[in-house]
Formats: sequence, structure tokens, C-alpha cells
Amino acid sequence: MTRPARKCSAKACWAGPFRNTEPGARAQKAATGGVRAVSQSAAGRRRYGGGLDVMGPIPKHGTVAVTGSAGFIGGWVVRNLLDRGYRVRACVRDLADDNRTAFLKAMPGYASGRLTLHCADLNVPGCFDEIFKGCHGVIHTSHISDYADLAAAKAVADHMIASINGSGTVGRIIVTSSLAAVITEVDNDEVARRPVIYEDRYPDEANPDRSTANGQGYSMCKLLVDRAFTAAAAESGAWDVISVCPGDNVGPIQSPHQVKGDWQQRMAEMLQGTCNESPMYRPWMVVDVRDDAECHVRLLESTQLLNGERFIAWSTESRPVHQVCADIDRLLPELRHDTPPLTDPFPDALKARRERILANWAKVDLRNQRIRAATGIEFRSFDTTIRDCVESLIAIAGISVKTRS
Repeated sequence: MTRPARKCSAKACWAGPFRNTEPGARAQKAATGGVRAVSQSAAGRRRYGGGLDVMGPIPKHGTVAVTGSAGFIGGWVVRNLLDRGYRVRACVRDLADDNRTAFLKAMPGYASGRLTLHCADLNVPGCFDEIFKGCHGVIHTSHISDYADLAAAKAVADHMIASINGSGTVGRIIVTSSLAAVITEVDNDEVARRPVIYEDRYPDEANPDRSTANGQGYSMCKLLVDRAFTAAAAESGAWDVISVCPGDNVGPIQSPHQVKGDWQQRMAEMLQGTCNESPMYRPWMVVDVRDDAECHVRLLESTQLLNGERFIAWSTESRPVHQVCADIDRLLPELRHDTPPLTDPFPDALKARRERILANWAKVDLRNQRIRAATGIEFRSFDTTIRDCVESLIAIAGISVKTRS
């Protein structure tokens, strides 16, 4: 049965303080009325004390729907949930596509029926209506098809929210957001102005050049969706939402098709003899995909959360891409990997700014105190992540390694 929404005064409503005071943050503060990232109406309703409900964790061994289950993150979320005893409804675009679903069907939970697969196309409103009914939680890892289309992103969020509200059972949703919702700036100098990277840092949204046309669509969509879910949860009073902003997901793949993902694709290219510079010369700021999945599930279970909170999931280790590439040979000398030289494929105008941009990135200070306090997670080392990613690319995807002669 759906819980009725509970009213609260403006004083009682929880709204996280806006802590940053640097120039970009001040502009955002003015734009948001001082509430971090969301408006007053979108801020979480619930707090401890005062007789107000704080949405609790889902029941032990309850039922959880996972969108994007065939994906790199989603597949590990499914496996983690099964290992913890949950019943899982895995949402995929095409049930008949064995290239993407065979690894899910090979999981022991599928044989027993504890894991079931369901067809759900994000672009089709109502696709989650029946799937979400009877679920206690939802972990939303799926990607939309076009991050340059803000209206489409909002439409997907809206129909998912309608399915959650219509379920009568969902009490918590974990949304996979992105580091882009924290750190992506149209003006890279903003990174140096506000170098501490933590949950209360947001991109400078007041910058007039921030637009989808200037490559900011992914970041803008992630923030739009996070805020839409937070506002809807506060309005409902029956469920809450927590956002996870992962670092660069690296680690072992579970299916050959997953090699096409962003960071594992770059690792595969390194093995095959190509090492391209990272976009905007940013160092890799990683989270092991298995730890990312663990964070999603632990947040689903936590009793210490408030609606609308977000957590950065990463180890805080970072390395430039050429070092990541060289580390393959250091960690797995048996491969005799022929480490390729670094290639800079970017336009001359960007190359001219390279040293300044690198100096900006050198100033960043990565923090993960909140996710560790909320979940107790201990992150794997970057070395372990690289090793396991490489071995899985070879064993599962059949990636050939360019070796020294």
C-alpha cells in the first residue's frame, strides 16, 4: 500500500546547506536559492526526529528491479544483489539478444527463478509499469540514447517516476548519476578555482557557455534527472531517491559485448597497441566497477540516508592515461605487452592549452569520506582493477595483445 505523503513546514523540511563559496558556487547558490543542487520543493522531506518519516532500507531478501542489467555496472549490480539473497528483476532492451543477456542467464539465480529477465525500452513510456509492481527497490543504471536532448531525458525520468508511483511498493530508488554532475566544466579553469571534489561541488551552471552545443549535455542531463527524481520523491512521500556519482568505471567485464564501454574499450585499445590522450587531458579518476555496484546496493540497504542525497563512488586514486597504459606491463609482465606511445588526437587549439589544463587537474583534491561513512566500503586498489580488467578482456572478450618482439 502506498504511504500517504506527509506534510512538513519549511523549517522541518530537510534541505542540505550550500557549502561552497567560490565564484562558481556563489553563482549557483543565487540560482538555486541556497539549496544544494535542488530547489526547496525538490529537497528531501524527511529527517531524523520531529516525528517525520525517514524512508528505511528495503526488506532483507526483497525484490529489486535493475535497469540496464546487461550493462557494465548493471551486470555487477545484479550479481551483487543475488549474492546478498535478493530477488532480482533484470531489465534489458531485448530479451532475444543472447549476445547481451547470456551472461545473466548463466548466473545461478536465473536457474532457480530468483533472477528474472524483463524487456524494457527506456524510450517507451509505461515499460516499467508491471515490472516495478511488487518491487521494494529500483536501481536505475540504464543510459538514455541521446544526452544532447534534455527534453527526452526528462521524459524518460517522468515515465519512470509514474511507474514507481504506480507500483505501490517501491520504497527506494538508487540512480546512477555521474562524476560529470560534479566536475564537468565548460571552463576548465573552474576546476582550479574549486579543486576539492566532493558531493557539494557542482559544475558552474551559471556560466552562459554551458550548453549541450558546447559538449555539456551529459552533465546537464544527469543533473536534470537527479533533480526530477528528488522532487518527485519529496512530492510522493512514499519513496526516496539516492544518487551515485561514480568515478571512471574500470574493472572486469562479464560479457564480450561490454568491451564496447568507455573505459574498458580504452583498456582494450591499449592492449592492441593504441594509447590516446584522455578528453580534456583529464587523469583517470577510477572506481572498480565491482565496488561501484557494492556502493549502489549498500546505499539501497542503508538506514542513514535522506531523500536527494548523492554520493561520489571512487577510490580517489588517479593516474594519467599514459601511466595506466604502462602499468599493464608492470602488473602483468607475463603478457610482454608492447606499451604504445601516447597519442594526442585533439585539435591544435586544445593542444595549445594542454599545459594549463594539466596544471588545473594537478590541483584537484579527490574526497570519498561520505560514501565510506555511509556504506563502510573499502575500495580496491587501482592496480587490482587494472589487472582484473586486462585479464577479463583477454579471457572473456578475446582481445589480442600486441607483444614485444
